[in-house]
Amino acid sequence: MAEQNYVELRHVNKKYKDFQASDDINFGIGKGKLIGLLGPSGSGKTTILRMLAGLEHADSGEIIIDGRVVNDVPASERGIGFVFQNYALFRYMTIYDNVAFGLELQKMPKKLIKERVTKLLEMTGLSGLEKRYPNQLSGGQRQRVAFARALAPNPQVLLLDEPFAAIDAKVRGELRTWLKELVEKLGITSIFVTHDQDEAVEVADEIIITNHGTIEQMGT
Repeated sequence: MAEQNYVELRHVNKKYKDFQASDDINFGIGKGKLIGLLGPSGSGKTTILRMLAGLEHADSGEIIIDGRVVNDVPASERGIGFVFQNYALFRYMTIYDNVAFGLELQKMPKKLIKERVTKLLEMTGLSGLEKRYPNQLSGGQRQRVAFARALAPNPQVLLLDEPFAAIDAKVRGELRTWLKELVEKLGITSIFVTHDQDEAVEVADEIIITNHGTIEQMGT
């Protein structure tokens, strides 16, 4: 029996005025896989990510997560964690409060929030930095905070939009390895966008190659 797809896009199209950003996109991803979306700028990678996250609406086609069509499900109810390339951290909040943010929105009890945040900071190698602010951290550390924050609400799917683009080369290598290990450990289905071929080959279980809004190839 074929492996059940956890995330699936079926005949998805998206147009911005005259620009066809997604042209009949079809693919499926097994649970727990780390998938690289690789392609040049403007090839439609980020649009796919944003439609999955519910930040953009597909013009046609189906977006399926865990057997459920989510086209009309609001972003906040899709069980998705999103990490952007510019961290998008809250500057005036401590590291602790940044990571706790999503849990507070869920009205989780303070005691449980503390346990979860402490565990995540440990897991992301940030223990002891709770009281600092984003501008007191290095780029690599900030990106780890962004990961911890995305993982806090226990998402079923993690979406990463060029997560290492803003980080210098040496740290980028370390973070790639760290991400791969983390995703394997958590068994969380993840898709990351990159235009860096080496990065895709190094990190991903499978690679989807996009070009001009279409998928050209998909494979290990």
